Amino acid sequence: MYKKTMAAIVFLTLLVWAASAQDAKTVISNASKAMGADNLKSIEYSAVGADFAFGQAMNPNSPWPKFIDKTYTRAINFETPASRLSRVRMQGEYPQHGGGGQPLIGEQTQNQVIVVNANTPWAQQLEIWMSPHGFLKAASMKSATGKTQSVAGKKYNVVTFMGDNKAAVTGYINEQNLVEKVETLIDNNVLGDMSFEALYSEYKDFGGVKFPTRIVQRQGGFPILDLAVLEVKPNAPANIQPAQAQAGAPPAPTSSQKLGDGVYLILPAYAAVAVDFKDGIVVIEGPQSEERASAIIAEAKKVIPNKPIKYVINTHHHFDHSGGLRTFVAEGATIVTHESNRAYYERIFAIPHTLGPDKLSQAKKKPSFETMTDKKVMTDGNHVIELYQTQGNFHNDGLIIAYLPKEKVLVEADSFNPPPQPNAPAAAVINLNTLNLYDNIQRLKLDVQTIVPIHYPADARRVTMAELMRAIGRATTP
Repeated sequence: MYKKTMAAIVFLTLLVWAASAQDAKTVISNASKAMGADNLKSIEYSAVGADFAFGQAMNPNSPWPKFIDKTYTRAINFETPASRLSRVRMQGEYPQHGGGGQPLIGEQTQNQVIVVNANTPWAQQLEIWMSPHGFLKAASMKSATGKTQSVAGKKYNVVTFMGDNKAAVTGYINEQNLVEKVETLIDNNVLGDMSFEALYSEYKDFGGVKFPTRIVQRQGGFPILDLAVLEVKPNAPANIQPAQAQAGAPPAPTSSQKLGDGVYLILPAYAAVAVDFKDGIVVIEGPQSEERASAIIAEAKKVIPNKPIKYVINTHHHFDHSGGLRTFVAEGATIVTHESNRAYYERIFAIPHTLGPDKLSQAKKKPSFETMTDKKVMTDGNHVIELYQTQGNFHNDGLIIAYLPKEKVLVEADSFNPPPQPNAPAAAVINLNTLNLYDNIQRLKLDVQTIVPIHYPADARRVTMAELMRAIGRATTP
């Protein structure tokens, strides 16, 4: 009896799976016909709108900073497959509010070419397969499943296939057989298994192809793209060639410079500083990625042997400056950060990293924090690190500078990024954050001789207060 029951269950399961697969096939076919995807080999669309600097918000609760897309043109070749983007962007917020290369002076042209091959990351391919017609084509080639679902009282045919990163890609197709939303998860070293969704609305007919005239993409819960589509060219020529690789010098190996007794600058950029405390190593900044953080940890232990990494000081929560924190937590370090970041970090550190397991996923350690507001002093009785919140800056509400009074060294992130040349004149437009850094140094009455920018110049020169003065158009310190 048991065997017969199990056989019946398996048979019914197969019937349900077959019906689901058949339903998905029918839904995809109907949508493809309605949207004109059957004979669509390529598409090109032009738009205006905005893009947003992912991971660069002014504070943990605000959206990504906005830039204006004066022009935006994307071509997609579904057969190659390949995608080409060209856009002209401008500053979008006044005053500047957050990171992402602000302030953007004048116009900036950006180009991106993706030609899919065996090594193309899935997250890049999604620019093709999450487009409305691209989703239908991908779903038809993969083992898609289907179901009906109501969302906010609206009925959808929901089609799902498995992406190359082992995360489901799901499309919501309305009663007019139009793709309204595509969603999936992608790996991010800060946000872990991160949501990525594309919303499509206000469809119009362009030469027999229905295409949305409003496109919104979101990552990590906030928009990264918001477009008003002006023109669509179905089957436009799209001979997209790979961008020519730019030959350049290989990245410099990790190295260190002594800034004082037991104080070491770790290069290249993103830079960090390691300080030899009696009971362990204090590292200022855990930036970028697990790879960079691991290199910084290895160098810190090389120059300060036989001691654990006890603390990592985080200048601010922007992803390029917090992307290595999980690696430091796996190492056993306590994160020192502004109080405004604590709840945010506690939340995002709990997000699973199943799509891209990292060292912390394996170590399964919980993060510990020490926080500050205006000022915090760390000392072992010999070395002193003074931490100050940067007041009045336009980059990040919780931005911290670190000052070592004995060595007269100031460590800062993003307020002053020195030019490639040491004696470069002041820019035509002075960066407000650089001026703000100078104002904070004066406010705090810090005797600064050496500046350590986390974005360190490639020539590894010693950056002095005189350079900062030139950058703000002042010849000498007062």
